[in-house]
Amino acid sequence: MKKILYISIILVIAAIGCTKLDDQLYDRIPADQYVADPILKMSPIYAPMRDFLDWSGWWFAQEIPGDGVTAPTRGGDWDDGGKWRVLHSHTWDNNTEAINSMWSRFYNGISEANKFIEEQEPLLELASEDDAAIIEEAIAKAKILRSYYYYLLIDNYGDVPYVTSFLDGPEQPFRNRRADIFNAIVADMEGSVPLVSESTSKTGVTPAMAYSLLAKLYLNHAVYTGSTDPTYWQKAEDAAEHVIALGGYSLETNALGPFVTDNQSSPENIWVIPYHENTYEGFNLHMRTLHYNSNLTFEMVAGPWNGFAVMESHFHSYEDHDARKEGFLVGQQYTYGGDEIIDQGAGDQPLIFDPHIPALQMGEGNTPVEIRMSGARVVKFEIKRGASANLSNHFPIFRYADVLLMKAEALIRQGANGDAYVNMIRERAGLEPWSGVTLDMLLEERGREMFWEGHRRQDLIRFGEFNKSWWEKEASSPDRNTFPIPQWAIDANPNLDLDIQAINP
Repeated sequence: MKKILYISIILVIAAIGCTKLDDQLYDRIPADQYVADPILKMSPIYAPMRDFLDWSGWWFAQEIPGDGVTAPTRGGDWDDGGKWRVLHSHTWDNNTEAINSMWSRFYNGISEANKFIEEQEPLLELASEDDAAIIEEAIAKAKILRSYYYYLLIDNYGDVPYVTSFLDGPEQPFRNRRADIFNAIVADMEGSVPLVSESTSKTGVTPAMAYSLLAKLYLNHAVYTGSTDPTYWQKAEDAAEHVIALGGYSLETNALGPFVTDNQSSPENIWVIPYHENTYEGFNLHMRTLHYNSNLTFEMVAGPWNGFAVMESHFHSYEDHDARKEGFLVGQQYTYGGDEIIDQGAGDQPLIFDPHIPALQMGEGNTPVEIRMSGARVVKFEIKRGASANLSNHFPIFRYADVLLMKAEALIRQGANGDAYVNMIRERAGLEPWSGVTLDMLLEERGREMFWEGHRRQDLIRFGEFNKSWWEKEASSPDRNTFPIPQWAIDANPNLDLDIQAINP
């Protein structure tokens, strides 16, 4: 089979040559034409990311188990077999939908990366020096993308199979140690980053994307390896500084600037999922948080579903004049034309969002107003006039504000002062600067700045706060810091339920 593949690749390269294409933004290109890197087609490697905010369950699993987002049951709506409540209360099992869905998406990306790498490696023997450099860069980018998916896997599941072969990989692999996988992907990343040329792309692999990922890996090393190595704090600082030193990124003047509809050129966004309402659908979080009648506020062409809300304690963690509070809807709601909205389903009462949510599961003991209007709603990502069920806003996986906060954290963990980097974020939000920022203060600020972006679960675990109790959630045990391998995956591969094996050298 490998020989057949090798001959096929020779014929392809002979027919089309090896041509370097320029990275560009892909927010207006149909998904089946989405090519985000300079060599051949890498779109299948990126494809699983399209589902991150919906069908893959990734966003749900990162935000709902945290202390900022909640998905209350609203009478007869949003029960869904309890799948949201178990995430909130840390009582999930290996049949919970979000946990089931992530696994296959991550491994699909890895499989496509392995396939791409094995297709490209034979070309190196045939290529000219210039073309070989292009191929080597493409392979390096594929390895970085593969490392990104493995980072998601060890972050969410812990010990998982580590497979780097497409044709010769085991059909039923055993699990490998989380720490060993961490070491392997860090080595892969560190060897690949120097081969990636500078680029302004926000959808493809760039040095800024790669160093942002390295900073994440270094900062979380103690979680992934089980022990703290202070050299990784310095490495995290250096990785963040690499992004800063590139000079191509800066904070938006407006705290919500990175999240507007036309954010494809935002200097703050480093690596994004390029959603578009018609050509790259999948961004529908606004449908999950806005009230049924909020379509009148934005003259939407679709009716929202009245679900997710902000936990009251998180909403009140913002100072009144914090510019980021503009990303929430509270109080009386109005039509686009300025008229008060009336909720017929609540007995013709004015639609007034109250930050207080009386219970995670609201039902017969609650009034229609409480059930339908409880909780501040989220408009951090701009909802344009006439929005549909899918937004055109690009969703940032990595952005510059996060890099600054990671730099601050790395400094503080080394006993140094990270005030300057935290205060860049605070002052942009219209707040007074802090002095002597501690790790606890930094975690609070990360919660406010990175809210709704899929970072909270990981942050709480890294700071040792994930297992504490909060509203409608009892204290949980450390085994909740990872999700169980889906039962369907174990049924398909019984080796996943056996002892962990070392990674073969």
